[in-house]
Amino acid sequence: MVLNKEKKTAIIKKFNKHSEDTGSAEVQIAILTERISGLVEHLKKNKKDQHSRRGLLMLVGKRKRLLHYLQRSDIKSFEEVSSNLGLK
Repeated sequence: MVLNKEKKTAIIKKFNKHSEDTGSAEVQIAILTERISGLVEHLKKNKKDQHSRRGLLMLVGKRKRLLHYLQRSDIKSFEEVSSNLGLK
């Protein structure tokens, strides 16, 4: 569920806009997607874990808001991130 440091840095390097970029919408969406996939795997094994299910729904909502923002502000970047992450 929690990303380790190496995996998170690899995601940041793949989606950053410049060398110091760690908080752009693209990077945040990629990190959230990785956390979401980890939680989905956890919930497949632990079906009754309602606290993690709520956290998953909150992460999905946050990613949806970031995707909507990216779509409004930079459609080219939105399409690139969506295709790389397999969204939509």
